[in-house]
Amino acid sequence: METLEFQAEARQLLQLMVHSIYSNKDIFLRELISNASDALDKLRLAKLQDGLEADTSDLHIEIEVDAEARTLTVRDNGIGMTRDEVVELIGTIAKSGTAELLGKLKEAKESPELIGQFGVGFYSTFMVADKVTLVTHKAGTEGHGTRWESAGEGTFTIDDAPDAPVGTTITLHLRPKDEDDALYDYTDEWKIKEIVKRYSDFISFPIRKVSGDGEAETLNSMKALWARPRSEVTDEEYHQFYRHISHDWTDPLEIINMKAEGTFEYEALLFIPARAPHDLFQRDARRGLQLYVKRVFIMDDSKELIPDYLRFVKGVVDAADLSLNISREILQQDRHIQMIRRRLVKKVLSTIKDLMGGNPEKYATFWREFGRAVKEGLLAEPDNHKPILEIASFATTALTTDGGSEPTTLAAYVERMKEGQEEIYFLTGESRSQVENSPHMEAFQAEGYEVLILTDPVDEVWVDVVPEFDGKKLRSIARGTVDLKKDEEEKQPEGDFGPLLGFLTEKLDERVKEVRLSHRLTTSAACLVSDADDITPALEKMYRAMGQEGPRVKRILELNPNHPLVAGLRSAHERKADDPALPDTAELLYGTALLAEGGDLDDPARFAKLLADRLAQTV
Repeated sequence: METLEFQAEARQLLQLMVHSIYSNKDIFLRELISNASDALDKLRLAKLQDGLEADTSDLHIEIEVDAEARTLTVRDNGIGMTRDEVVELIGTIAKSGTAELLGKLKEAKESPELIGQFGVGFYSTFMVADKVTLVTHKAGTEGHGTRWESAGEGTFTIDDAPDAPVGTTITLHLRPKDEDDALYDYTDEWKIKEIVKRYSDFISFPIRKVSGDGEAETLNSMKALWARPRSEVTDEEYHQFYRHISHDWTDPLEIINMKAEGTFEYEALLFIPARAPHDLFQRDARRGLQLYVKRVFIMDDSKELIPDYLRFVKGVVDAADLSLNISREILQQDRHIQMIRRRLVKKVLSTIKDLMGGNPEKYATFWREFGRAVKEGLLAEPDNHKPILEIASFATTALTTDGGSEPTTLAAYVERMKEGQEEIYFLTGESRSQVENSPHMEAFQAEGYEVLILTDPVDEVWVDVVPEFDGKKLRSIARGTVDLKKDEEEKQPEGDFGPLLGFLTEKLDERVKEVRLSHRLTTSAACLVSDADDITPALEKMYRAMGQEGPRVKRILELNPNHPLVAGLRSAHERKADDPALPDTAELLYGTALLAEGGDLDDPARFAKLLADRLAQTV
C-alpha cells in the first residue's frame, strides 16, 4: 500500500467540500452517475473503433446501499482506470482550472453546479461522505486492479485490488443525516430515486437500484431526449440534459430541435448557452457536438459538425446512416457530415435571427456573450456573410430617443442613412471612448453622419473581407479621403498651404508618405489616415504580435487648415522657412496626431523632451 498527498489545489478543494459550503448536496450522485455513463461510452467506443475485446452486451450502472453500514455504492462495468490514471485523474485537478477554479468556487458558495462545470465532480462525494473507496480495473489490461481510498484530509492510499472486475466501483461511507445542513439520508430508497429521476433520467444506460436480495430495479427511462417530440419533453428535462452535456450550471438561452428525414436521416438537439464559458477564446478549450449513430455514442466534441465561430453551441447529433467505426479523419471527408454541418449552421443562424425579431432581450444577451465569436464567421465562411451580418449588432454614434446609445443592426443603419449617403461608415479602435474621441470623427459628428464603433479585435480583420451590405459599401472613416462638405465655398484652397505641405512631407519623410489638408477635421490640428488599400496600424500590430513581421506602412498626415496651430505654422514657415524650430514643431504635430488615435510613439522620451522645451519657451 502506498500513501500519497493530493495536489495542493486538490487539498483546498477537499476542504471546501468537507466543510459543506454547498447547499445542494444531492448533486454528488448526479456526478458519479455522469462519470459512470462516460466510462460506459468509452468502453463501447473502444470496442467499436479500436477492436478492444470487451463484453458490452449489458452495460449498466448499479446503485447499492447498506443502511446498517451507512454506505452507498455506485458501480459500472465501463472502461475502468489504470493505477497511473487513478493517481492523475483523482489525485490532481491540474486539468480542471487549479487556482482559478478555487477562486470561483469560493466566490460562488450558492452555486454547487460549479463542480460539474469544472469537471471535478468526484470531489463532491466528500460533501456527504467521511471516507470514499474506489476500486477499478482497466478494460483490456491483464493482472490486478487498483484500490484507492481517502478520508478527504489531504492524503490518499493506493493499493492493488487482485479480484477487481473490469469497471469502477465507488463506495461512500456516509456521514450522519443532518437535515439542518441539507444532508439527507442517502440510504433511503425514495431519495435515491428522486435524485436519479431529477438529474439522470436521460442517461442512455440502465441505472439499477440493487436490493439486498440481489433484485434490481431500473430507475431511469433511458429515452433519448432528442428523439422525443418537443411536446413530450419539459423544459426542466431539456435543462438537465443541457447541464449534463455542457457542464454549465445555468439554463440554456435557447433550445433547437431538428429532424431530417428522407435519403439521409438524422436528429439533432442543440442548445445556445445563456453565458459564454471562461475558455471561449482559448485554443485548447473543449468544443464541438456529441455524435451518435442510431443511439450509439461515437464521439464527444466533434468539431466537424459545427464551425469554430459557433463553438459555443452544445448538443447532440444522432445520424442514421453513418458507419459505427467512423473516425475523425473520415468525418472530415464524409459528405453526409458536411451536409449536416451546413444545415446546423443555417438553423442556428436562423434561430438567432428569430430571437432578434421575437425576443430582443434574449438576443441582446446572446450578442453580448457570443457576438465576438460569431463575427469570426465573416472570415471563415464567405458564403454566410449575409446571414451573419443580418444577426450582427454594432455600437453606434446614433442616439436613442432618451439620449442613450443602443447597438444597431446594419439594416437599421441603412434605414437611417442621410439622403445621398452611399456608404456605411465605421471606425475601429480599442475602446468606445477612444473611437468617439478620435479626430477622424469630427466632421462626421459635425455633419450628422452616423458611424459604427467597432472595438473587437476581429473587427480589424473582417471589415477588409466583407465588401458591402445591402448594396452599401462599408467604409472606414480613417482611410482614404473624406469630403463631406457639398458647398465648394466652404472648402479651403490648398494653394496657400503648398509650401508648408511640401516642407512637412520632406521633414517627416521617414514617418509619412504624404502631408495634405483635411476635410475630416473640425477641431483637431491634425490626424493620421491610411490609404484606402493599406492595412490599419492595429492590424499591422496584430500581425507583428503573431510573429509576422513586415515592412511598416507609412500613412498620410492630414492638417486642419482652420486650426490656429496649423495657420500659425504656415505663417512661421512663410516668414523664415529655415527656422531650426520648425522641424521640431513638425515632429510634435505628427506625435500629437499619433497619440490622439491611441498610437504608440517610436521614441516617447524624445517627444516628451521636445514638448517640455517648447512649453518652457511659452512660460
